[in-house]
Amino acid sequence: MASSKKSRFLVGIDLGTTNTVVAFCENNEPLKESPLQLFEIPQLVGQGEVAKRPQLPSFRFHATKQQFSSESLQLPWEQHSVDGDIEQVIIGEWARELGSQVEGRQVSSAKSWLSHSNVDRESDILPWAGADDVDKISPVIASASYLNHIRLAWNHQNPINRLEEQEVVITVPASFDETARNLTLKAARLAGLDSVLLLEEPQAACYDWYARFEQQQNPDLSDIPLILICDVGGGTTDLSLIKANYTDNQLSLSRIGVGEHLMLGGDNIDLALAHISEQKLNNKTPMKAQALGKLISQTRRVKETLLGVNAPEEGKVTLLGGGSRLIGGARSVALSKQEVQELGLEGFFPDIEFDQLPNHKRSAVVEFGLPYVSDPAITKHVAQFLNQHQAACHDALNTANNAAQSSSQSNEKAIPVALLVNGGAFNSPLIKARMQTVLEHWRGDAITLLDNPHPDYAVAYGAVAYSKARRGAQLKIGGGSPRSYFLHLPSKNKSQALCLLGKGAEEGTEVRLTGRRFALTLDQPVRFNLLTTTIDALNDGSSPNNGTLHAVDSDVMQALPPYVASLDSGKVEDSETLSANQKRRVEVQLSSKLTEVGTLQLECVDINDDTARWQVEFEVRNQKAVQEQEIPANLQQSKELISKLYSGSKKQTDVKEIKMLAKQLERNLGKRDNWDVTTSRHIFDAFALGKKRRRRSEPHEKNWLRLAGYSLRPGFGDPVDSWRMEQVWPLYQQSIQFKNQQGWSDWWIFWRRVSGGLNQEQQETILADIAKYLHPGALKNPQSAKLAHEQGYEAMVRLSASLERLHFDDKTLLANWFISKACNMDSYRDAHWWALARLANRRPLYGSQHNVIPVTDVQGWLKTLLDLDWNKQKMAAFAAVMMSCKTGDRTLDISEEYRAQVIDKITTSKVPQTWLHLLNSEESFDQEEAQKAFGDTLPAGLQLLKEDLKEE
Repeated sequence: MASSKKSRFLVGIDLGTTNTVVAFCENNEPLKESPLQLFEIPQLVGQGEVAKRPQLPSFRFHATKQQFSSESLQLPWEQHSVDGDIEQVIIGEWARELGSQVEGRQVSSAKSWLSHSNVDRESDILPWAGADDVDKISPVIASASYLNHIRLAWNHQNPINRLEEQEVVITVPASFDETARNLTLKAARLAGLDSVLLLEEPQAACYDWYARFEQQQNPDLSDIPLILICDVGGGTTDLSLIKANYTDNQLSLSRIGVGEHLMLGGDNIDLALAHISEQKLNNKTPMKAQALGKLISQTRRVKETLLGVNAPEEGKVTLLGGGSRLIGGARSVALSKQEVQELGLEGFFPDIEFDQLPNHKRSAVVEFGLPYVSDPAITKHVAQFLNQHQAACHDALNTANNAAQSSSQSNEKAIPVALLVNGGAFNSPLIKARMQTVLEHWRGDAITLLDNPHPDYAVAYGAVAYSKARRGAQLKIGGGSPRSYFLHLPSKNKSQALCLLGKGAEEGTEVRLTGRRFALTLDQPVRFNLLTTTIDALNDGSSPNNGTLHAVDSDVMQALPPYVASLDSGKVEDSETLSANQKRRVEVQLSSKLTEVGTLQLECVDINDDTARWQVEFEVRNQKAVQEQEIPANLQQSKELISKLYSGSKKQTDVKEIKMLAKQLERNLGKRDNWDVTTSRHIFDAFALGKKRRRRSEPHEKNWLRLAGYSLRPGFGDPVDSWRMEQVWPLYQQSIQFKNQQGWSDWWIFWRRVSGGLNQEQQETILADIAKYLHPGALKNPQSAKLAHEQGYEAMVRLSASLERLHFDDKTLLANWFISKACNMDSYRDAHWWALARLANRRPLYGSQHNVIPVTDVQGWLKTLLDLDWNKQKMAAFAAVMMSCKTGDRTLDISEEYRAQVIDKITTSKVPQTWLHLLNSEESFDQEEAQKAFGDTLPAGLQLLKEDLKEE
């Protein structure tokens, strides 16, 4: 962190979903009296026009090279883009306006994407509904570009006191998990801000409020011991509870409750109004995603007008045409004040009972790739939050009351007595009043609405107030860690959760679990499965404290991405040369602490040497849910059999025994299709130790490829799989020993099965090697066709279609090759149709959705498929189904017209009618469908295709 002596200014940045705001004060004495100011941000507001604004709209516009001259985009400073960014980018107010006029070139809601775990947040995926010729960037780069704009603007006006030399606090939602917080820090570093602090947005709003409250004459909080902070921004709803307590006439403020992540905010109201406008425009078919994005920019303005003070009776939404018809093609519809207010109040802030909780049964709403919460009623989520924190609420309220009152109220619902609202949604007096009315309804009494004269700026002001509080110039809000963290200890009987860090643990305080030791093997990956909860008391009544053991409570504990460490011994010997008894082990204790930036730090500490520490890092790649699984009784026997057959002893060449290996493993462990992730990975690890001996004989190689590949499929799912894939990839360059048609087929099938663990570069390497066999000309010449067959052609086709990390241009090329062959050649026809189905599938198994083949190409292929006889070519019908699967995201889904044609043809063809539900719903594939779509059953317990909404 920048030294307070160097830092002349204390700076707060509210990096918002819709707007970014910067506030600051001088770091002088007396600091308490140093006034807070907004930093007016220079930005483009029109072509060649720069103006200062109190907010930087968090929008980018990716202009074409010919669209504007470089002079018209010039800012007052020399522009230095973030590494990885593109040229011709407009940021801020003009970018927001251009997005309402031009389709497919605006990036918005980057902050929401930072918290979206089902996409690669460091890949170039934005704008999500981008035009075909628009360059894309990652959510991290987008966030970094806003911060970079702020830094350059600040440094232009303060060349002596550069922003990177000041103390900078960036605010994030309280509900941001470790991954989203770390990505925010990465964005800051990319923007040249190497040392920043993170602060939760509701806390920042509270700091801002208290800074003003403290200036009152005789400020007293004794009558408002419990405050609910409700922050509804553009992309998220953030909830926190603040307890005010007096001890010996000394006031303390503590954050005692934090809500779970809710992707629900003003963007959802804009989207709902866009859907209403779309219907009013009488479109016969749903708009394309790019046009809807343009419409949302229009409805955002109308919403702000009609929910404001002295609102007119109606607002007009105008959808401009495109190209030469920009003006002439414009269409307008009116939205009335009544329907907008009814949608805002009854749809998002309904007056409900305290026991009315959110509906989690429906699939999440997916638009523009973002998984919004299923129930848009924000008041229901507030009710759920308060229901979950009743123990803390009772404690806060009862502390302020006498014992008699406490006894009488113990069975009543505990509702905060004060409300602080923040965020753009509460610029509307109607919504602010409704939120207050709902709480008063629940409490049965009046509540105090705390003053917030500037909901758009409060978080930035509060971030500066927090910096003041760190220096003793203002009361600091306590509370420490907003959640408790547990180490998951699986057991055959009843799994337990060991509390690593209890809720409320203060920043920077190391907690060492001295009562429990772990014997860890060096130079091998170890996994720590962590759980977390924001609840004070678990369902069994116990309270998490450092080092306490608890039963795993799935109702209130959520799984975090696992932490994975490889404890490096510093030795270089090949692990295969060491026997089990020779493995280097170390005895460690776990150390945890909450860092100053609000992330969990976990270390393994050698019990004999406190300086020997191994940092345990988050494994965030390919996060998927794995159900708890028991280890089969005969697993060790099976591993010993594998070790014997692939050991260093040259005597182990019994051909009969190696040929019977697969059957023997199934006798021990049951049918392979039923092996769960845990069993599969244990089997693979045994094979991995013998990977050098796989080439001892042809049966050795064949069985190694078949069984090792099967037990590692689909290349991810277990947190240690990334490490396993690092050990496997060098085998690719070694190729196979026994080069015949079956050997090559087994080789390509192995890589298809584990392809989900390969990165894009590795997948491109494989494609480059096999493309010459897949090219349409490869099967036309008898000699090249014979060579392709000998090299395992069909297996190569299926492998190429399984490389989901390839750019969609590569996938489109492959799909065009395969549909041409399937239509014109009888050989390998089913394999070609299957490959087309996998390549054009709307729901990837593991790849990021931004690399799904564009819907325009898919609809072109569907025209061809619909002309075929599906009774004779059932795999062609299956390809059509995969192309038409419903996702709910209109950037990915085919048109309803095409889907209706596919449905009609399915119902009149002799193909499985169960396929219809994939066309009519957004439900996940079942195991049978997954096997057909992806070539193998999935390991039992591995939940891959679509995250189910957890019951909160």
